Amino acid sequence: MVALLLPRLAGVTGARRSAAVAERNLTALRSAYWLVLVSGFVEPVLYLLSIGIGVGALVGDLTLPGGRVVSYPAFVAPAMLASSAMSGALSETTFNFFGKMKYMKLYDGVIATPVRPFEIALGELGWAMARGSLYSAAFLLIMVALGLTTAARALVAFPAAVLVGFAFGALGMTVATLLRSWQDFDLMGSAQFTLFLFSGTFVPAEAYPAVLRWLVELTPLYRSVHLIRGVCVGGSGWSWLLDVAYLVVLTGVMLALASRRMARLLYP
Repeated sequence: MVALLLPRLAGVTGARRSAAVAERNLTALRSAYWLVLVSGFVEPVLYLLSIGIGVGALVGDLTLPGGRVVSYPAFVAPAMLASSAMSGALSETTFNFFGKMKYMKLYDGVIATPVRPFEIALGELGWAMARGSLYSAAFLLIMVALGLTTAARALVAFPAAVLVGFAFGALGMTVATLLRSWQDFDLMGSAQFTLFLFSGTFVPAEAYPAVLRWLVELTPLYRSVHLIRGVCVGGSGWSWLLDVAYLVVLTGVMLALASRRMARLLYP
């Protein structure tokens, strides 16, 4: 949905310019970059094997709020998929985006062309989603191979994971425009790890105290985990509508903020 909507907002010409920004990243790709891709994929897989399967042998089955009973690995795996999509998108739209904007001054040259800040942001978001989609597709294959979901559910979960990547990619670009130096990434890393731990990732949100539970349910990673878990293990489809609406709105708002922030930074 987001992938179809955003190019329309930019227009045909704008979509072509955004595609040119993404193509520039592909042209500049180096072989060592694949090591970064592999490392970003391996981490959630290790969490799944160590905690989902290892600790899961001690935990046993879990009962979801709708009364559905699932194994602990099947409970954790969708959360790892959502976290993988988040990490892939954030890595590309924060660290790499920040370096190109603040230190390489890449976009100072780009805006000398007809390309606008919104088109730069859209192109970088599209490039980030190429990375996030690779993570999601590979992880879903592992889930199917381990019997943690079915192939049919995996096909539905893939676009949900792509939507998650769009949302966090747009959020990451907005954060990158607010960072002042590389040291600020320590704060972002802490916030990302906190989301990873407290978004219904390893325990149901209902296990938290009421106040903390409501706070958790407002976070973007929780909405992402809730959406993908619902697709992978089954549940009420109506509750997914809130998750989808949340992520679509987050994507649009953050992309607009990122482009406005870029315009202020690039046109002093």
